[in-house]
Amino acid sequence: MTETLHARAVLLDMDGTLVDSTAVVERLWLEWAQPHGLDPATVLRVIHGRQGHQSMSILLPERDHAINLHENTVMLANESSDVAGVVEITGAAALLQALLPHPHAIVTSANVELMTARMGAAGLPLPALTITAESVSASKPDPEGFLRAAAELGVDPADCIVFEDSGAGIQAAHAAGMRVVGVGPHAHAHDPEVQVDDLTRVAVTATDDGFTLSID
Repeated sequence: MTETLHARAVLLDMDGTLVDSTAVVERLWLEWAQPHGLDPATVLRVIHGRQGHQSMSILLPERDHAINLHENTVMLANESSDVAGVVEITGAAALLQALLPHPHAIVTSANVELMTARMGAAGLPLPALTITAESVSASKPDPEGFLRAAAELGVDPADCIVFEDSGAGIQAAHAAGMRVVGVGPHAHAHDPEVQVDDLTRVAVTATDDGFTLSID
């Protein structure tokens, strides 16, 4: 059954949505967590979709946040230099190409350096507009990043479709008043409007007042 969504802009998360970086993300975070004696399953449940310092605050709530900010800087540098195994989510390149005539943006919890490294490793182009960790004061699940992207594109939030894989990201998009296409096997647990395994099932068709996304 084909789902058809009308939109005037598409906002795309990066990790887990456009690029598969799961292996390196989870390896580096479990290395960080081990000296703290944290439960690996809890760590993996928390980290996806959030900025690193926020994940650290959740996992180590009593710790001085200044330490989290410092260690997050180190983590981002390590992640940016370790892109082995980072690949395109199937269909991402074709979707980005199809969106070129239409308003779209990346909205990611990564910083510019990490976004550039991972998109480059996956062989994917960057849109003209990117909202990164440097662009916002609050991490997903706060809706600030998605709302800022919509404002910069000049599109009402209700006319935006978000592609997201994580619970924090889907929660942020819904808080912004946007519809969500959940990407990957874990997205369906967070109640996106539509769920896809990858991006190969998405077709973009121009209309007089925007475009449609057809998902079969």
